Amino acid sequence: METNITNKGTATLTVDGKSYELPIYGGTIGPDTIDVRALYKQTGMFTFDPGYTSTASTESQITFIDGDKGQLLYRGYPIEQLAEKSTFLETAYLLINGELPTHEQSIEFTNTITNHTMLHEQIERFFQGFRRDAHPMAMLCGTVGALSAFYHDSLNIEDNSQRDISIHRLIAKMPTIAARAYKYSIGQPHVFPDNSLSYSENFLNMCFSVPAEKYEINPIIADAMDKIFILHADHEQNASTSTVRLAGSSGANPYACIASGVACLWGPSHGGANEACLNMLKEIGTVDRIPEFVARAKDRNDPFRLMGFGHRVYKNYDPRAKVMQETTHAVLGELGIKDSPVLDIAMELEKIALNDPYFIDKKLYPNVDFYSGIVLSALGFPTSMFTVLFAMSRTVGWISQWNEMLEDSSQRIGRPRQLYTGAGLRDYTPMDKR
Repeated sequence: METNITNKGTATLTVDGKSYELPIYGGTIGPDTIDVRALYKQTGMFTFDPGYTSTASTESQITFIDGDKGQLLYRGYPIEQLAEKSTFLETAYLLINGELPTHEQSIEFTNTITNHTMLHEQIERFFQGFRRDAHPMAMLCGTVGALSAFYHDSLNIEDNSQRDISIHRLIAKMPTIAARAYKYSIGQPHVFPDNSLSYSENFLNMCFSVPAEKYEINPIIADAMDKIFILHADHEQNASTSTVRLAGSSGANPYACIASGVACLWGPSHGGANEACLNMLKEIGTVDRIPEFVARAKDRNDPFRLMGFGHRVYKNYDPRAKVMQETTHAVLGELGIKDSPVLDIAMELEKIALNDPYFIDKKLYPNVDFYSGIVLSALGFPTSMFTVLFAMSRTVGWISQWNEMLEDSSQRIGRPRQLYTGAGLRDYTPMDKR
């Protein structure tokens, strides 16, 4: 990977009267960074940064977020433009390769992904090992990790052609696995991929068609699904992406790395936020109860908090939320859902959040999770599938980040340090003297 780092001078750190010069580096855009790689060698000290919120763990050219401006860029392109003008597979090509595909490259990439949608037949036996009431995320995590047991021909991460095959397989097979998990969880027969359909159309067909009758694919619904995939495809060095990179830094195979990302995404503080938001809207129940819940959210002594508002990174309006707001209205309008208590509550909450001084001062703007749960529910997905769809989308980002990491000559195996506060050196006490 060719670096775009520029040298911006040095920072001086003084410890016990002794000064140390630390290089300052700048990227294309965004904050500069202080290089502390030699800090321990020079000073015998580590930096202390729980959650790594002030630490740049890697150099990357894939995604950039400006939380103050409410900006999200994929390879330099604003997310709003990609959601409006691009397709998910074109966006996937962009994230992986760095540039938008030409017409010929787009056709070739789409055909390659389409030709990898089928699962190895023996994976069906693997599915049969799950309990009938297994959570779809449990099935997704287990099955993705097990892919390495079925595709031995693409596990050598030092071979570029094998890496490409793994990338294509993961993007192509995630919808098939996700749909299979959904069908298994509701007791319906699985539906094979249909290579005549687009990526999103094929996924909807695998989820909602049944052998007894033909499923009519609505183009507005398919477009909404594609937009959801684009909006969730990547999001810089978040928890699950960092997990994938950390697993990949050890040389683990790509299927194991992506499975680690799925496991991390399953956490309610990460991928489960849209499900929590929908549950909150249902808990509120009616518009007239909104003031009660808003008052509780403002009360420091009340543990209740409004889900779907504010973001750890965005200190402005989440750019993905703007797209999802329009998509929400389009989907509900197409489905004829005019009187939706959940939507009514959501719209009123949005109005309050954009006008109430409390929300404005704390910059608690609606985020993408605020709308995506409503849309997915309207499409017919149970809440247990929300994070599965998130994982499908994010696989493209994970695999792009993993591939970039392997091409980075400065990459080392991840090894965070710690501030030890346990017991000091002590001698073992025999059992009869304890």
